[in-house]
Amino acid sequence: MENIQEHTHTFSFAEGEVLLVDKPLTWTSFDVVGKLRNTMKPLKLKVGHAGTLDPLATGLLIICTGKFTKKIDSFQAEGKEYIGTITLGATTPSYDLETEIDQTFDTEHLTEDEIQKVAQSFIGELDQFPPAHSAIKINGERVYEKARRGEDVELKSRKVSVQEFKIEKIELPLVFFKIKCSKGTYIRSIAHDFGKALHNGAHLSSLRRTMSGEFHVDNAWNLEDLIQTIRSQKAS
Repeated sequence: MENIQEHTHTFSFAEGEVLLVDKPLTWTSFDVVGKLRNTMKPLKLKVGHAGTLDPLATGLLIICTGKFTKKIDSFQAEGKEYIGTITLGATTPSYDLETEIDQTFDTEHLTEDEIQKVAQSFIGELDQFPPAHSAIKINGERVYEKARRGEDVELKSRKVSVQEFKIEKIELPLVFFKIKCSKGTYIRSIAHDFGKALHNGAHLSSLRRTMSGEFHVDNAWNLEDLIQTIRSQKAS
């Protein structure tokens, strides 16, 4: 695919654009949408994203504008690819670094063969429980709001599919991985369940979305570069 940053065409946001953005660390997906929508002012147009990324994740975020917001559902339905790190020997309530470590485990007995074997067991169709600290709504309220108040949250399992779960490198307690999976897969839950399968504990310590469908992060805009490009078009 041609690198999107080489495009010099004039944007037509009302007619519809598909913008690939490399989401920065700590930004929410809604932060990115809001920033771009404000940059596109004074246009009154629809802007949305196709697939949420957690604040502590980076990588490919598909932004649709104008008439192309009708494409969001089809983009969201596509498979995803991620790279990241799982830290063994410690769990957190959110399954990632958003919350503090609540339990620790010894990892000295874990072997590379054991870790590789467990990774293979995650390939295929899985019944997965979303994290309590997730954006799923129950009775109109996002469950992470309930979790932050200390309320118990009962979540139903969902079927997800993992096509590839490759362990790229092991430097205990860190496990470096690449995963290809269906839409709706929580990689935080994969990390948590990975620790349980090793009779240990684990949490997701970094995550980057590299692909969604046919789109690749290598073709994505740096957010600030995109903002400056939009502003320069408006000024011309």
